[in-house]
Amino acid sequence: MLQLDPSATSPLTEQIVQGLIGKIERGLLGEGARLPSVRGLAQATGVSPFTVAEAYNRLVAGGWITAQRARGYFVASRQRTPVAPVRSPVDDAWLLRSVYEDAELELQAGGGWLPHDWLYEDGVRAALRNLAKAPGELLTRYGHPQGLPTLRSHLQWRLALRGLEAPAERILLTHGASQGLDLAVRLLVKPGDTVLVDSPGYSTLIAALRLHGAKLVGIPRTLAGPDVAAVAQAAARHQPVALFTNSALHNPTGTSTTAATAHQLLKLADRHDFHIVEDDPFADLQLHPSPSLSSLDGLERVIYLGSFSKTLSPALRVGFLLARADLLARATQLKMVAGLTGSAIMESATLSMLTDGHHRTHLDRLRDRLGEAQARVCGRLAELGWQVFHQPAGGLFLWAEAPPQMDVSRLTEAAATVGIALAPGRFYLPDGGSSRHFRFNAAWADNSRLYGWLAAQSS
Repeated sequence: MLQLDPSATSPLTEQIVQGLIGKIERGLLGEGARLPSVRGLAQATGVSPFTVAEAYNRLVAGGWITAQRARGYFVASRQRTPVAPVRSPVDDAWLLRSVYEDAELELQAGGGWLPHDWLYEDGVRAALRNLAKAPGELLTRYGHPQGLPTLRSHLQWRLALRGLEAPAERILLTHGASQGLDLAVRLLVKPGDTVLVDSPGYSTLIAALRLHGAKLVGIPRTLAGPDVAAVAQAAARHQPVALFTNSALHNPTGTSTTAATAHQLLKLADRHDFHIVEDDPFADLQLHPSPSLSSLDGLERVIYLGSFSKTLSPALRVGFLLARADLLARATQLKMVAGLTGSAIMESATLSMLTDGHHRTHLDRLRDRLGEAQARVCGRLAELGWQVFHQPAGGLFLWAEAPPQMDVSRLTEAAATVGIALAPGRFYLPDGGSSRHFRFNAAWADNSRLYGWLAAQSS
């Protein structure tokens, strides 16, 4: 039935799996056909029954065959009802969902992540190989409620290098920074409460706060960070419970909050009795680190969030939250109620990558690469008549206004039809107003195809 080659580099189990899939796809094994028993196929191919059993288990898991108790194995039905592709309208829901799943949008010019070959793929592979040798207890049990203790201890040391000193007990590992934001929202905000947010600001946070029932007040973003005068006016008028902001390499403008602005924001938070949620997932991408709000505040009024999605891999889904002791205890309880612990496996893989000796070289190379891409993208957009709000020295994002003669009303939809994902400015405005701005991701946007397409839209 199958011809196996013991001298081939492919394992015998894989040869059986691929051999049977090939026969099914060519119609040599039809739907409902009965396969040889495990022992029968083992005798016919000269391999052990364990090898055949493993191959059959993998084929069952892949949906190629079915196992029927006391009867054996049969080729599964693989008929699928064809569904005509329907493109969703380009709105904030599209940005949050479809941009992650639409394989046709291969050029993510406005996307929120790095191309896979910019990330730490070699480190991920090495970490996963190391995990295969880990004790069974790590691979089969729930993790610690606050997250892997050894990773939290390492984070304590790493954050102290940035001036943010906090014991490991004040660190909570999260399912990416997104879970950290969700926990911060549930900690601080009740439906009907007023919240201050960057304008433009992080679109996913804006959507989450709206779903939670918060009243949003946009704070204009300046080259130095949130507009301090606007914060003072809004705080006096609306009595907000919190200000949510990016500090380093802001999403979407690429700006960073200066030390002077940070000091003034902390004074306003103390005067008007509100918290600050500092979402800081891009800190490791700064060429010249700036002081964080948290390091200046000592985590009294500030909740600090970080992530490894922008530097290691978003597939890890590992982030962290720092807060004063009472808030951290409540955040841990909320985390456990919503989804129990994080993944000890992924937390262990993250620690392995951070301590493998090559991580620092990876970061240095990534910072340099992003800085060079930012300079090129800003220059090319300027040549095409786009007005760049700020030229970042690094990081992912820049914020640019389309030329006056360009019709931006359907630009994003038109780009999607040719496989280009743009991110229009209205997604990032808490008041939902119109905008001629777009967010660009330098790592993806440094592309001749994008430049050519944008040039054609201006003519």
